[in-house]
Amino acid sequence: MKLTIERGLLLKVLTHIQSVVERRNTIPILSNVKFDAPDGNLSLNATDMDLDIVETVPADVAAQGSTTAPAHTLFDIVRKLPDGAQVELDCTGGDNSLVLSAGRSRFTLTCLPTEDFPVLSGGDLPHKFSLSAGGLRNLIDRTRFAISTEETRYYLNGIYLHEADNEGTTVLRTVATDGHRLASIEVPLPEGAAGMPGVIVPRKTVTELRKLIDETVDDVLVAMSDTKIRFSFDGAVLTSKLIDGTFPDYDRVIPAGNDKVLEVNTNSFSDAVDRVSAISTEKSRAIKLVLSSGNLTLSANSAENDSAVEELPVDYTSEEMEIGFNSRYLLDIAQQIDGDTAKFTLADSASPTLVQDSSDRSALYVLMPMRV
Repeated sequence: MKLTIERGLLLKVLTHIQSVVERRNTIPILSNVKFDAPDGNLSLNATDMDLDIVETVPADVAAQGSTTAPAHTLFDIVRKLPDGAQVELDCTGGDNSLVLSAGRSRFTLTCLPTEDFPVLSGGDLPHKFSLSAGGLRNLIDRTRFAISTEETRYYLNGIYLHEADNEGTTVLRTVATDGHRLASIEVPLPEGAAGMPGVIVPRKTVTELRKLIDETVDDVLVAMSDTKIRFSFDGAVLTSKLIDGTFPDYDRVIPAGNDKVLEVNTNSFSDAVDRVSAISTEKSRAIKLVLSSGNLTLSANSAENDSAVEELPVDYTSEEMEIGFNSRYLLDIAQQIDGDTAKFTLADSASPTLVQDSSDRSALYVLMPMRV
């Protein structure tokens, strides 16, 4: 294999590819990225055995071929090369090494056989549909903050992507929860998605996918089976194993009987929570909300008896009540609300609270209260 490629193009692909590769690997080949250079293109492939990414870019290929080389080392080298450099990759020497040349720089990297590189991206995935890149970004961004990081509850370590019913309309919905808060957003069910299995997409896959689709404007082709999911767009293919577990029946924790409605300006509320929470202790981040007619009082105290209080005018006409929340969780949810008004539907100080964007019914959030 021998080819020339512009440094910026190679760096962009390596940035995507290397983040899939774990820093510590007991299997040496998993530390490497696989190069395939058919005529006129360069494909790079990396995997951690659960997640696999293949990205293809144009290159000036002088000799077709394939090899593997250390992913993080390559990324560090290319990152430090000057802008606009032409990078030559050459492994035609027959000594299991890849020579990278750019200007007066020359690096020789030890290669491993391509036959040892595992293949995860093949296989037929029967359920296929397309999503707009913007729609997929929205589904991810407005739920991923609620993904659990508690490894013992592994079935919560991802986003639940599934077909759901909303008042007689079939929708595609993503849900994430960590037991303290729940986030749910939906879009109209895409053509071809009917009958799809409900799947849990792992946290790492969600993170890598979100980085990959950050700039794309094309539709994303989604294909899945019961055990795998694949996203294809812009010359990139991301294939992932799914979490083998059952997502809990989240409908049971979405409150239906809450009767107290609070409406507040989203930005004013976020700013006030942020200011008042500066005083709360780092561990609990507790903040108290006191609701009365037309008024919301936010307060927090620290172990050193420091305190903070702020009042906001709100739309609230029910009986007076107090409720406590983790301020970090409140802010996470408030940041997902694009509209001017956040709507809180409450029951009492011990029951879950429903939070929605008054101008967007496609998303809802549930937040568990805490004692303050």
